Amino acid sequence: QVQLVESGGGLVQAGGSLRLSCAASGRTFSRYALGWFRQAPGKEREFVAAIRWSGGDVWYQDSVKGRFTISRDNAKNMVYLQMNSLNPEDTAVYYCAAGLGRSSWAPEFDYWGQGTQVTVSS
Repeated sequence: QVQLVESGGGLVQAGGSLRLSCAASGRTFSRYALGWFRQAPGKEREFVAAIRWSGGDVWYQDSVKGRFTISRDNAKNMVYLQMNSLNPEDTAVYYCAAGLGRSSWAPEFDYWGQGTQVTVSS
């Protein structure tokens, strides 16, 4: 079955950086986009960034543009989220997800990981 396993979360000071990783397995993802969502306590899950497995087309939430970079390594079946200039508002559980199409809407993503906690201290 499909598995998405996130890693790389942790505690970082404001202004710092983290790189999240997502290991994808269980199917061919050539028709899929792999994305990152996040959910802060008491808030809805929100889109962060996504990348097409084939072609590498990327799209971002406006608040992370210029700070976060999504990338993939097709040979390793890995997706990464490099997060720079982190601020406390970025604190959330970050989820890796896979879905068909070019979407930023969570219900259109079919597969989800368990999440990794990112905490940014002020």
